[in-house]
Amino acid sequence: MTLRSAQWYQGSGRDAYIHRAWMRRGVPEDAFDRPQIAIANTASDLTPCNKHLTEVAAAVRNGVYEAGGIPLELPVVSLGETLVRPTAMLWRNMAAMATEEMLRANPVDGVVLLGGCDKTIPSLLMAAASVDLPAVVVPGGPMVTGTFRGVPLGCGTDVWRLSEEVRAGTLSADDFTRSESAMIRSKGHCNTMGTASTMALVTETLGMVLPGVAGTPAPDARLLTAAHASGRLAVELVAADRRPSTFLTRASFLNAIVALAAIGGSTNAVVHLLAVAGRLGVQLGLDDFDRVGADVPVLADLQPSGRFLMDDLHRAGGLLALLAELRDLLDPTALTVTGRPLVEHLDGATVWDREVIRPRSEPLLAAGGIAVLRGNLAPGGAVVKPAAASPHLLRHRGRAMVFDSIEDFHARIDDPDLDVDADSVLVLRGCGPKGYPGMPEVSNMPLPKKLLEQGVRDMVRVCDGRMSGTAYGTVVLHVAPEAAAGGPLALVRTGDVIDLDIAERRIDVDVPADEWAARTPDEASVAAYAAPRRGWERLYVDHVLQADTGADLDFLLGSSGSQVSRESH
Repeated sequence: MTLRSAQWYQGSGRDAYIHRAWMRRGVPEDAFDRPQIAIANTASDLTPCNKHLTEVAAAVRNGVYEAGGIPLELPVVSLGETLVRPTAMLWRNMAAMATEEMLRANPVDGVVLLGGCDKTIPSLLMAAASVDLPAVVVPGGPMVTGTFRGVPLGCGTDVWRLSEEVRAGTLSADDFTRSESAMIRSKGHCNTMGTASTMALVTETLGMVLPGVAGTPAPDARLLTAAHASGRLAVELVAADRRPSTFLTRASFLNAIVALAAIGGSTNAVVHLLAVAGRLGVQLGLDDFDRVGADVPVLADLQPSGRFLMDDLHRAGGLLALLAELRDLLDPTALTVTGRPLVEHLDGATVWDREVIRPRSEPLLAAGGIAVLRGNLAPGGAVVKPAAASPHLLRHRGRAMVFDSIEDFHARIDDPDLDVDADSVLVLRGCGPKGYPGMPEVSNMPLPKKLLEQGVRDMVRVCDGRMSGTAYGTVVLHVAPEAAAGGPLALVRTGDVIDLDIAERRIDVDVPADEWAARTPDEASVAAYAAPRRGWERLYVDHVLQADTGADLDFLLGSSGSQVSRESH
């Protein structure tokens, strides 16, 4: 087998001399004849959920060495969901592009991808799909459960719940602040079934993670054991030339949709899976999520849809045990990074706690997959998570209260004179990929304070942005086309009646067709759309696609492979 890295290191010429000489810093004499394995590490002090990945990288390094490879740590763009403004999603495509380019540009034969926080695993998957080198993902794992006043806390989910209780006057601001240190108890990402947990489990179902690893808590020593094994596997992948394009098929993505539904996963997985499929050239559409996943039962009784948290899922048997309950719904032809079908790894998987992983005969929800809505308000589609919605709002008709921007929303939502009641539909626009920019997690809008004080805890909300996977409520998301791209959301006015019927997959505005056709976007809304002059934001706004295709950049679709035709000297 001829290694890709041999293009840099083999030969007696000047260029090969330069490449070898500068890398001879403590490596064995035969280092340049071995597989060169990059460890793409998203560890960063400013991405607190990924900070421990440096320790994970050390375990990967040992595994690579043990298998006869040369490990090379490669820091890549890291996106911390809790800190970066205006939204981490603005840079998902940039992180993917940067990682892809660095893997292609360097003398590496394979890669181990270390991610955890929401956008890091998606960006790494997109990069791996486009450069198509042998690759395996090691998810960083969730934090362990913290408690406050004797009650388990779900990070993210309980932030939304407790903050609303403060606004409702049922929890003091001091107690709210005291819950901070109790909620974030250890290293790792969110311990609810938010986007980070969802993407880890979905990525294993896709086949990009060693089976049985995703969901291992970050402090668990078994994560380091799995990282070591993944380092060994990376060397084997190079020998077998097992690249993502050789096993990530449409069947893999359809299996991932089944898993997404069964775990009650984040709606954000929809845009990420669509984007990864777009890099591979796999035909995957928004309607596939509804067609394949809508009737899949939710078996994971985890927040925000249920009661438990991620370390409970791991204790109860983990992803493989859950998928074994649904084996007949999985495509048996879909392979994994091991070279074996996913379904073969389900043999012997056992559920140890039937409260956490429900039997198929007693699901948390009989049909809880992502629902795709269409109508005159969302001709390109919108998504809603029935598992996180209130049953009494799954079919609803109410007057719209429209907000032209997130600033407009914050300025008016707690106005005691705001003309809203429990039946109103809160509409927030200008929050899509182009409009914000970056499609932020603002769609789970806080409810009006005066309604919270009356005991209201959910309302129908509609937005062209996203919401955190840890959030809950009857929220219609990812409305496409977005307002800033000329979508009909730009034409809605306060007082319009909105009809939502999740069972019928409809969301419509009850406005006469001739009146609707005569409307133009509100000036205040247009004025709030992003209009960057330079830099990444300008490139992003000019080239980003809509949510219904994954919100990638138009020129990043597809794969460029790993070949570099020109020398550097």
